[in-house]
Amino acid sequence: MKYRALGRTGIQVSELSFGGSSLGGAFGEVTQAAADEAVGMALDAGINLFDTSPHYGVTRAETALGTALRNRPRDSYYLSTKCGQYGPGNFDFSPERVTRSVEESLQRLRTDHVDLLFCHDIEFVDIQPIINETLPALFKLKEQGKARFVGVSGFPLKIFPTVLDQIDLDVILAYCHYTLQNQRLTALLPYLREKGVGVINAAPLGMRLLSNKPLPDWHPAQPEIREAMTQARLFCESKGVDIAQLALEFALVTGQADTTLLGIATPDEVERNLRYLSSSISTEIRAEVLQILEPVRDMVWRSGKAENN
Repeated sequence: MKYRALGRTGIQVSELSFGGSSLGGAFGEVTQAAADEAVGMALDAGINLFDTSPHYGVTRAETALGTALRNRPRDSYYLSTKCGQYGPGNFDFSPERVTRSVEESLQRLRTDHVDLLFCHDIEFVDIQPIINETLPALFKLKEQGKARFVGVSGFPLKIFPTVLDQIDLDVILAYCHYTLQNQRLTALLPYLREKGVGVINAAPLGMRLLSNKPLPDWHPAQPEIREAMTQARLFCESKGVDIAQLALEFALVTGQADTTLLGIATPDEVERNLRYLSSSISTEIRAEVLQILEPVRDMVWRSGKAENN
């Protein structure tokens, strides 16, 4: 496992991080026994950043992750969670609610602090109150030692300069913006580096778009993207290649984020992705897939309020 500096936080994170949304049932039910084994395998392989949120499974993911980590030394991993989103369409970024939310998360995660704390999917609300009220509340929690570093997450890349032009943050989490189909994050990286923030690239498989698994009903991708992805998958199958391996390799090898956050839930998924890390696919096949996806390159869907896209 390779490690990289997370912005200017002073911590070194594994190049591949453990995304905990799957532990909340986002892609199917996961037993606690499977979660325990998957988290243990990931830790033993050197993955040291685990991300979750009270939104995932409406607290189930946090509870599952906290349980899976219960017998591991707290200094053997970094823990990331979020606040402000508590279920489909349920947003509350008021200082009182996010402060209470963090206390609840700490209980579920069985810890006295998280390493990273994000405002979750801020594009769904007016952003100025996030800057003026929510983030100062999180900074107070940072002063109290309940969160080491503070940031924001979301889908539209526009939200990050909107916030960072007005307030300093430690880290940001962007998802689906550095994949085989969409590399828009690249253009924003020089700005983020100048600001000194850590950069987490989540969902390198496009939330299953770049995999052989069925898309969840809630997936927002347009028909054009879905069709192009189908063509890319069929091409990879004809070459005896798993498109998920190609997508993960692309994000890790060509991407410049500090860590790539991949949704993982079961021991089989941990084993498979670790195997992907130790092998490689020819650049010729990658070039062919990129060519297939060229008509939908950097095409995105709208997320949240229109003015935040």
